[in-house]
Amino acid sequence: MTGPKAPLSPALRAALWMIGSILAFSAMAIAAKQIGPRHDTFEIMTARSAVGFMLVLVLATATGKLQEINARNLGGHALRNIIHFTGQNLWFWALTMIPLAQLFAIEFTSPLWVVLLAALLLGEKLTNMRLFAAGLGFAGVLIVAHPDPGHLNIGVLAAAAAALCFATTSVVTKKLTAGISILCILFWLTLMQFFFGLAAALVDGVFHLPTAATLPWLCVIGLAGVTAHYCVTAALKLAPASYVMPLDFLRLPLIAVVGALVYSEPLDPYVIIGACVIFAGIWLNIRAEIKRSGQTSNQPQG
Repeated sequence: MTGPKAPLSPALRAALWMIGSILAFSAMAIAAKQIGPRHDTFEIMTARSAVGFMLVLVLATATGKLQEINARNLGGHALRNIIHFTGQNLWFWALTMIPLAQLFAIEFTSPLWVVLLAALLLGEKLTNMRLFAAGLGFAGVLIVAHPDPGHLNIGVLAAAAAALCFATTSVVTKKLTAGISILCILFWLTLMQFFFGLAAALVDGVFHLPTAATLPWLCVIGLAGVTAHYCVTAALKLAPASYVMPLDFLRLPLIAVVGALVYSEPLDPYVIIGACVIFAGIWLNIRAEIKRSGQTSNQPQG
């Protein structure tokens, strides 16, 4: 008879959570692209937050964790959500102007900012492997996107600004996970951003209500948004931000394939080559983190 299986290391569990977030974020991008002609970014954010808020309440009630929702560190929640709301709207705006693969490629400068910001603001150790993995991921992004600086447009600039906002959000989220539950973070995320979105959407006096065609896509965006943030926050609870966020590079080749299959966006060999480089960086980072966490757990306690 064999003994009980050894539990998965925190690093591997964080990687699995990030795979869940990658799938959810990709689903959200597809849904948003479907309804872009009908709803502006603020309307999308409002609907997404409304659906997400209801899902969080249902989940908290079903799991008996309503007591985890509190107003501790409300300033931190507000800071996180203002930065994320700004970045998410810039992202949705860029989505209407540039191809999916290009948007994701620019967005994926975000993990590089996380590596640097986590070292500066969270005191995380900037190991050679984390730097190398982030560098490989960024090299893969450049291979996939092979950007032309001579053809910058407002969509590219919006995507770049969104990437910086997302990096800052990840660092603030990591700080919040110390002593605050995932459900509490999601509660304030959806509640605050609902009012942010509604106020911004009503500035021009026009709010397009969902139609029979757009309502299902808005529900997908709400469900995918909550799922993605739950997965990312769960990963950040298990491992350093400078390890977790570079895993998100894997979303680029995935969305490039989706763009080619669903929207007939061109898919060239650079996507395959870049995806291999990205995967190499992720694999090396995961192996190093698993080894590091194993060594830490085996150290004698005294």
